Amino acid sequence: MVKTPEEIKSILAVDCGSTTTKAILIELDGRNYRLKVRGEAPTTVEKPFEDVTKGVRNAVREVEELAGKTIMDEVGIITPAQGDKGVDLFLATSSAGGGLQMMVAGVVKKMSAESAQRAALGAGAIVMDTIAVDDGRLLYQKIERIRQLRPDMVLVAGGIDGGTKSHVVEIAEILSAADPKPRLGSGYNLPIIYCGNKEARKEVGGLLEGKVDLRYVDNIRPVLEKEVLGPAREEIHNLFMEHVMAQAPGYKTLKSWTDAPIMPTPGAVGKIIQTVAEENDINVIGVDIGGATTDVFSMFENTFNRTVSANLGMSYSVCNVLVETGIDNIMRWIPFDMDPNEIKNRIRNKMIRPTTIPHTLEDLIVEQAIAREALSLAFAHHKTLAVGLRGVQRQRNISDAFDQSSGEDTIIDMMDLDMIIGSGGALSHAPRRLQSGIMMIDAFQPEGITRLAVDSIFMMPQLGVLSSVHPKAATEVFEKDCLIHLGTCITPTGNIKKGAAALKVKYLKDGKEHEETIYGGEIRVIPCEDSMEMDIIPASGLDIGNGKGKHTKKEVSGGVCGIFLDCRGRPLSISTDPKERAKQLLTWFSQTNMYPIVSVGLEEGRGK
Repeated sequence: MVKTPEEIKSILAVDCGSTTTKAILIELDGRNYRLKVRGEAPTTVEKPFEDVTKGVRNAVREVEELAGKTIMDEVGIITPAQGDKGVDLFLATSSAGGGLQMMVAGVVKKMSAESAQRAALGAGAIVMDTIAVDDGRLLYQKIERIRQLRPDMVLVAGGIDGGTKSHVVEIAEILSAADPKPRLGSGYNLPIIYCGNKEARKEVGGLLEGKVDLRYVDNIRPVLEKEVLGPAREEIHNLFMEHVMAQAPGYKTLKSWTDAPIMPTPGAVGKIIQTVAEENDINVIGVDIGGATTDVFSMFENTFNRTVSANLGMSYSVCNVLVETGIDNIMRWIPFDMDPNEIKNRIRNKMIRPTTIPHTLEDLIVEQAIAREALSLAFAHHKTLAVGLRGVQRQRNISDAFDQSSGEDTIIDMMDLDMIIGSGGALSHAPRRLQSGIMMIDAFQPEGITRLAVDSIFMMPQLGVLSSVHPKAATEVFEKDCLIHLGTCITPTGNIKKGAAALKVKYLKDGKEHEETIYGGEIRVIPCEDSMEMDIIPASGLDIGNGKGKHTKKEVSGGVCGIFLDCRGRPLSISTDPKERAKQLLTWFSQTNMYPIVSVGLEEGRGK
């Protein structure tokens, strides 16, 4: 019998990743929940083991040794705790076996299909492809593509309730003709969730029932002006547990051990990002840069969005970063002469040997250059989906007549962003925290006043699933043990002239008054671990969030890096001339002390 949140004293949570299974033990320490120990072991979902619980046992065994207590017996995890044995709560997340892979289909690519995509991504899925009536492909090409994909499930949307039925029925006809098969297992039908026009259910059922496992949920676009993603996301999660997890080796046993449903890893990370944004009433962007994918999460004005760039990563997918961004964009972050072919070969070697790490400063600078481009591309992709509802009529005023942008702008406003949270090897395990902070600043280019943080040891998935059961414990551990606050980035926007005074800051530190002026083209760091009152004065014509030329006085949060004063301009401009670029980058490195030996290691050598 599961204890109530008030009775829970100890929590074990595991994340079964594609390569590593990570376990954390959380215990009540006085009035607060804190991380006690952490263990990890290789995931065992593939041959020769083919039993995910073996990897879980190995990771938990390490936790037992470090904590000096018994958590398992021959049956499984001991819950609830019996004296000094076992834990009160056991939870799990998983992306082993490739995670949740979905295909979505809708009538109009920029309307119902886009809503279906948001529903799937928010539930923690990788969207393999989006089929739409107006996607430009011929009928046979769509059928061929559906047959090739072999997704875990399909989400079908289209039409408002009571509207035209013919187009969404056309989607059902395409699926019926393709007769798609599931990725895992052959003894069950492919799950298809229908969340389109209610009036078309009979026709859709006539085409698909018997061939697939068809489920009906409420329309995600019941009217043009409204998007209802909750029921579809809940059904995706239920089917993930019922079908996908059931087919993976050892998951039935793992499911019998857990006290709550197993959650897809990306969905769990999104859950903790949502929880933090809601608890603190702030706008947040979170990013998880992995070996194969880069996930971006955002919570803006109570609207949650998630995107997964399934082809952008730092090991398995590193060559895709090169293809998408081009060698020139990677080289713009490298302050020394290097043959482009040598960089390409290094990238290919990383793909072939994904577990290797940089051994020299030169290797590190190249790898962090690639990370900046992967993050930047993933964020650009995220902004294209984090938009207002398409197809909705909106009132416009006279100022909109002079707005040259498209009418479908992203809802993400960098000036309104309060916090960026970074995760994944390139950010969580950078040799110096300062490098993580500057990589995020360079990739996301925040504006105004924005806090920066990283996940210390990548425990966000476990805390995400915990937040659905025990929000207090999840939030306390997230803020005290998971997040490392790097500091705050202060960035004025507007026409910043190189060499001209752009920003002045006044503050009290160690009992003394300080005043600093930052010039256009510079980035500075003020060491400061605690918060301090700052008077921030932008130059005339520049904006820090209050309007052009208007100063602001506020409490600014410090961190392990301090307070970044970035006056390099937005968008960031880097010279295309190799010698000028090297000088520009080395100046920034020197101003921030990003690479302490950069002046010796590079200026005397290849940086000349």
